Formats: sequence, C-alpha cells, structure tokens
Amino acid sequence: MTTALSAAFTPATLDYVALLPVLIIFSAAMLGVLVEAFVPRTSRYLAQVTITLVGIVAAMAALAFGAVTHRVSTAGIAGFNGTVKGSVVIDGPALFIQATILLFALLAALSLAERFGGVGADAFTPMGAATPGSPQEAQARKVGAMTAEVFPLFLFSVAGMMLFPAAGDLLTMFVALEVLSLPLYLLCGLARRRRLLSQEASLKYFLLGAFSSAFFLFGTALLYGFAGSVYLPDISAAITAQGSAFQGLLVPGVLLVLVGLLFKVGAVPFHMWTPDVYQGAPTPITGFMAAGTKAAAFGAILRFVYVGVDRAQWDWRPAVVVVAALTMIIGAVLSVTQTDMKRLLAYSSIAHAGFILVGVLSMEREGVSGVMFYIAAYGLTTIAAFAIVGLVREGGSEATHLSQWTGLGKRHPWTAGVFAFLLLAFAGIPLTSGFTAKFAVFKPALESGTAGTILVVLGLLCSAITVFVYVRIIVLMYFTDSTDDSVAVIEPSVFTTVTVATGTLFTLVLGIAPASVLQLAERASQFIR
Repeated sequence: MTTALSAAFTPATLDYVALLPVLIIFSAAMLGVLVEAFVPRTSRYLAQVTITLVGIVAAMAALAFGAVTHRVSTAGIAGFNGTVKGSVVIDGPALFIQATILLFALLAALSLAERFGGVGADAFTPMGAATPGSPQEAQARKVGAMTAEVFPLFLFSVAGMMLFPAAGDLLTMFVALEVLSLPLYLLCGLARRRRLLSQEASLKYFLLGAFSSAFFLFGTALLYGFAGSVYLPDISAAITAQGSAFQGLLVPGVLLVLVGLLFKVGAVPFHMWTPDVYQGAPTPITGFMAAGTKAAAFGAILRFVYVGVDRAQWDWRPAVVVVAALTMIIGAVLSVTQTDMKRLLAYSSIAHAGFILVGVLSMEREGVSGVMFYIAAYGLTTIAAFAIVGLVREGGSEATHLSQWTGLGKRHPWTAGVFAFLLLAFAGIPLTSGFTAKFAVFKPALESGTAGTILVVLGLLCSAITVFVYVRIIVLMYFTDSTDDSVAVIEPSVFTTVTVATGTLFTLVLGIAPASVLQLAERASQFIR
C-alpha cells in the first residue's frame, strides 16, 4: 500500500532559485500586511516605502542571479531544458518579462511614495475605508493621515503579474490573473480627487473583470474536456494528435480563454473599462496598470498561443486578426475626441495594444522578441508620462482637462518639454523608443503573409491618426495662450523626479541605441515546451 502511494504521489522538486523573485515579492507584501496590523499609524508610511523598495530591488537581484547562472527551469522539476509538467515555467520570455515588470514596479513604487503634503495634493485618499465626504475622511485629511496600505496591495499585484506570464498551465494562469487583479480593483477606488468617480471606476473594473475571469474559466474547462489536461504542452500535443472525441471543444475553448486575456490588455471589444478606470484611478496606479498589466497579460498571451494552441492557429487566428484591426482603429479614432488627458492616454493605450497584437500574430520567434521589446519601451514611457500628469495641478487638484494644459509650455518649459518628448515616443517618431518598438513588431508581421501586411498598413494609418492627437497637445502647451494662470506644476520630490528621468532616459536610449535590448529580447524569445 505504501509503495503504491509513493508511486502515485511523487513529490515535485522545486527550484527555489528560479522562484525566488516571486517569493521575495510575496514575502514583502505579507510583511507589509503585518506592518499595517502592528506598526503605529505615524510610522507606517516610512516602513511600507522601505519594505516595498527593498523587496523590489532584492527581487531584481535574485532574478539577475537566476538569469546569469542559467537557472531556466519549470517550477515542478528543475532543469535547464525544463519539463512539460511545470506549472510555473521560468524560461527566456518569462525572465525578460519578469525583469520588465520589476523595473515598472520600481518606478511605479516611487510614484506611489510621492506625498506632496497639503489639502488635496496627494494622489490617494487619507482613509480608504471612509465614505467620500464623510466626517471621518475630513478628520483624516485634517490630521494628515496617509494611506499606507496601498503598498502591500501593490506588491501582491506585482507578484501576480510576475507569475502570470510564467504560468505553464491554465489553472496557474487563472490564479495569477486573480492575484494581480484583485488588489488593482481596490487600488482604483482610493483616489483623493473625485472619490465617487474613483469608486465607480473600481466597481466597473471589478464587475467586468469578474465576467472576463468567468470566460477564462469556462474556456479552461472546455480545453480540459478537449485535451484531458490543463497543461499547455499537453493541449498542443492533443491538437497535433487530432484524435480527441471532443474536437468541437477546441475552438470555443481557445476563444473564451483569449477573451479573458484580451480583456486585461484592453483590446476591442473588451476595452470599455479602460477609459473609465484610467480616469478614475489614482494617477500612479493608472500608470502602473497601463504598463505592468499589459506586460503581464501579453506575456501570458504569448505563452498561450505559442506553446498551447500554436498548432491550431488557423482556427483562432482570423478572429484575433479582426480584434487587432478593430483595436488599432477604435483606439486611434476615439483618442481624437477626448478632452481629458487620462482618458486620451487610455484610448492611446488601446491603440498600442492593437499594435502589439500585430506582433503576436506573426507567430514567429522574431515576433516574440518584438512584442517583448515593445511592452518594455511602451511601459517605461507610459509610467513617466502619467507621473508628469500627476504633477499638473489647479487648486491642489489634478488638472487633467486639456483646456487646463494651454500655455503650460510657456510657464513650465522643462516639464512640458519632457511630456512633449514622451508624446512623440507614443506617436512613434524616429529617435524615440516608440519608433523602434513599432518597427520591431511590424517587421515580422510583414513577413508573415497577407493578413500581417494588411495589419501593418492599417497600423501605419492609425499611427498617423495618433500623431495628430499628440501634436495637438504639444500645440496646446506651446502655441496657445492660456486664459487661466491658476494651473501650475507642483515641485516633485526625488521619488517622482527619478521616475520621470528614468522613463525619459530609456525612451531616448531605446530610440537611439536599441541594439543591446533588441538582442537581449531575441536571445530570450525561446519558450520551453
């Protein structure tokens, strides 16, 4: 009996070095929860900032150690070439995307740590549990309370993002999806400015996120019925065998899983939450979502379509081609009509999701490297741009209406100049990271066939539309006289300064000398099967 049980339940050998970065982030998050429970309120902010920054830097060091020592494995049975039964797969794409997410997290954590002081200046409400406009909230604002619980929530989301693109089976992918999403639902409702709008955004995000998770789970159930397994290599093997009695479950299963994944990147028609949530969430959280969530979700999409269902691409690829085309068109066209800066950047992010999908659909290794480079370049530019948006204030509140940005370049030329440069990167102007990133995803798509060529042409047309949007903002800042001098740029601390400077520097360097990062992405573009 004992021998039979031993044969049936073989213990897995965990590669803790490969898992160490994620474990460090989870540990820092749990330590942050203990700080909220046992540390006096007056000391929590400093403790949480320290734990968060140290945890992220330690995770980056652990990730670098694992990459340098070639500890590429599956977190079930260790080994350089991995195994097909790994629930967590640490291969080249996982390492690259996890490193990208940690860099985003470090810059976003600095933005989260920014506290300007004064009534109405900070991004976060002083008491998240208080009803908007209640005496409790007013008292918390009066005594200068700071919402420190955002840091452990932030770290839990970062851990989920790191796990998401490394998931080797659909159930682990679902768990990672929920771990990254649930903290974000809460964080979106903690804005100090326009609290009711913030809480409305949080509720919308939660409800639509729950629906997308249901689609993902239903698709997982169908694929399990088709292949008899939730492991991505097993699903691929079942497609190759073509002997399943449940062949009709394959296409609906794949499409339903893709619905859940495409929701997270804001692809059309699953994009309706994006402008409302980006507008209502605290600006540092908006920047982090726009960068980190996209990186994690596109990493998961790459693993799903390249490892799990690549041999059935003729069944699902036409539908995703249509989604990519609609995403580029809707994102570009509707960004023209926006009058709020955060909503405009939200529709811009939708268009960028379409551009990235073009690279995904190339179904080539060069497409994988192009997508990874794009999400790194776009995320760094985005975090810096939203950090600047959070600095532009009127009466202590964020000034996000475009009319409030008129003449900003004349009063604050350095801030407006940096923001204008970041906008040019979004537009894909040469000598910026945006141009290199678009080239990296469009080139393999051109070589992939007629559908890829059509998408590239459409992408170039949509890019031209977005150029008009961004140039209009630059004209507004530099060539339009302001009728209201009450709008000003708050002097940032070293936290926001480092965030903006780092994002801007990477935007410039990846536009002028991108070869090293492109080569790194190319070397890291091979999935373990």
